Amino acid sequence: MTIRPESKPWVVQKYGGTSLGKLLDEVCGTIIPSYLEKYNVAVICSALSGTTKSSGTTSLLLDCLQCAEVVGMESIGCIEAAIDSIRDAHLDKLHSFQAYSSNTSDFPLNETVVSVVNDCEEIRKFLLAAQVVGDLSPRTKDRVLSLGERLACKVVAAALTIKEGIPARVINLDNIVAEVFGRSLPDQEAEFERLGTGFYHQLAVKIGSIVSESTDAVPIITGFFGLMPNSLLRCVGRGYSDLCGAMCAAGLTAIEYQIWKEVDGIFTADPRKVPSARVLATVTAEEAAELTFFGSEVIHPFTMEQLYKSGIVLRLKNVLSPSGSGTVIYPSAPETDRQVNGTVQERPTGVIFMLSNGYHGQSQSRRRPTAITSKEGLTLINVACNRTTKSQSFLASVFSQLERNGLVPDLVTTSERNVSLAIQASNDFVIGNKLVLDLQKFGSVSFVLFLLFTADLL
Repeated sequence: MTIRPESKPWVVQKYGGTSLGKLLDEVCGTIIPSYLEKYNVAVICSALSGTTKSSGTTSLLLDCLQCAEVVGMESIGCIEAAIDSIRDAHLDKLHSFQAYSSNTSDFPLNETVVSVVNDCEEIRKFLLAAQVVGDLSPRTKDRVLSLGERLACKVVAAALTIKEGIPARVINLDNIVAEVFGRSLPDQEAEFERLGTGFYHQLAVKIGSIVSESTDAVPIITGFFGLMPNSLLRCVGRGYSDLCGAMCAAGLTAIEYQIWKEVDGIFTADPRKVPSARVLATVTAEEAAELTFFGSEVIHPFTMEQLYKSGIVLRLKNVLSPSGSGTVIYPSAPETDRQVNGTVQERPTGVIFMLSNGYHGQSQSRRRPTAITSKEGLTLINVACNRTTKSQSFLASVFSQLERNGLVPDLVTTSERNVSLAIQASNDFVIGNKLVLDLQKFGSVSFVLFLLFTADLL
């Protein structure tokens, strides 16, 4: 029996920039097509990365933003070179599809090429204009960074359409926040403060409705999801595409959310440092959050919140080994039946699976350690309050400075007039960010770098 596309369950797949940059053929030629027979597939794209993270699209755009805030010919040259590099990298990908493009299908390829060039030139003009002023607002910076995801989606859609003959459509979520909460920035900020995580739940509903409008083409969705109040980077951070995928999965009531990387899943330790480390078949959502906090680049913390609320399974998979089972994370919330397109489906409970992997009881507690992870380069900062500062305002002022510098302490100890902070940053970083000078407004400051790494045993 042929299953109509609209009756298929949804699977959401998020691909990182390295996978799209180096393994595009595997993603578009093998992995996505293998799921389309049984599922509707929604694809979330991060910005393409190069051979190193520093040469990736997002890193180059961040360099552009720094240059745009400094007046001078050197800064102009930096912007020009970075945008040229971004444009050429994406055009090289598109030109590699030329061999698969017949005379009748030249138009989609040419149209994509023109679109990529236009997007890059628009951002170039924008940055050069901003460079004259020497200042960029946080939300304006977000708009510049969105270029990476937009270009990546166009390349992936072209690869599916031209090389594989699979219809694909690009969905740009640049304006999703304005569509849900209106264009007034004060109104957006008020709703963000009032709703908390519910802000993302409302975005998820809207994303789901947009993606599910048509199942005739594979939706290729930007991991960048709009100009958030106070900036997407400030609200979420660089892992925002993980959260975008989770919101998409929640909005579509997907049966599974997959994050594809170049590793088999979550390991018991860093395999680069511990050769005997093995892949974990499953961990709890709480353990995944702990691993992320203690230095492992697993998933964005907000991602688990979305999946927990929606009861959606998360699976970490390897682009280089698509047939592997990866690491599965079942939602900690109680499992119940749900309706998908009017059909009641049973959600996989995972109880027996987790029990067989050492997790017991309703709390899913584990009787032995799960994994070891570490953070290197911890700096201990001690701040002693001066006599002119009130103790209650002293603590608020210290943490306000950390917020401004984008630093989250791993460990905090306080007394009435002293605070000690352990942060993952080098001494050079602390000095370079003028953090010491900022903190010296409130008291005397000393700091020391730990040469040894700390480890957390889960």
